[in-house]
Amino acid sequence: MRVVGITPNLPVADVEQAGFWRDFVGLCEQEFSLGWVARYTDPATGLHVQLVTADATAPEDSALTVKTDDVDAAYAEARAAGYEIVHPLTTEPWGVRRFFVRAPDGTVVNVAQHSG
Repeated sequence: MRVVGITPNLPVADVEQAGFWRDFVGLCEQEFSLGWVARYTDPATGLHVQLVTADATAPEDSALTVKTDDVDAAYAEARAAGYEIVHPLTTEPWGVRRFFVRAPDGTVVNVAQHSG
């Protein structure tokens, strides 16, 4: 799998309560919010975090998102390696194609490809 980005997914009670990340850490740009997930970014560096209350379609939340340029190949690779697929390869209503896989240490990873 070719990784093109990694984003930490932080569990929170309310994605709109991002004052610490915005005001103290300086992640002042809200790139998007779907109500249950929001990404806050430093506009100068592009560094960011995603705040997640509960995933909208997956049975478990992920600890991080690994972005790839070929999610179908990554899915085939994960299955061939025998890793547990937590959420099957899906094109989500918000335009992301993704799956969740459990690493051997138990960490749930969202492997995603963004269109465009």
